[in-house]
Amino acid sequence: MALTPPASMDDCVYFTNRTIGDGRIRAWVMREQCPKCKNGLMQKPRDPKTGKYKLRAKEYQCPSCKYQAPIEEYEGTLTMSVLYTCAKCKKANEIQVPFKRKKVKMFDEEAGKDITVDAVQFPCQSCSEKISVTKKMI
Repeated sequence: MALTPPASMDDCVYFTNRTIGDGRIRAWVMREQCPKCKNGLMQKPRDPKTGKYKLRAKEYQCPSCKYQAPIEEYEGTLTMSVLYTCAKCKKANEIQVPFKRKKVKMFDEEAGKDITVDAVQFPCQSCSEKISVTKKMI
């Protein structure tokens, strides 16, 4: 399959590079083409005054035809590509999974209790250990 990391962060909806225990994860989600015109890549709308992206916008917009799609609808069609080294079996592998975040319980060492976080979860292809890519670092 040979996944290739993106050349620029401008091509990504999401990107992370982190260490979890003894394992490593590099995950990214590439922007998709506009479903209406098939020309532009969907992106968050830009502020007309500053030209910067509106990070808290509730929709994605095509820059060429101005078609708008809600976040839930657009992000439901995306695929996350992951290069990882499993913390349990120490084997490096790669996988593509749907970019759907689910509520997952994790133990927070600082607080000393279980907390619920949004995460994309997938199994290791060697040992079937569940690996979670959390929305916020804990």
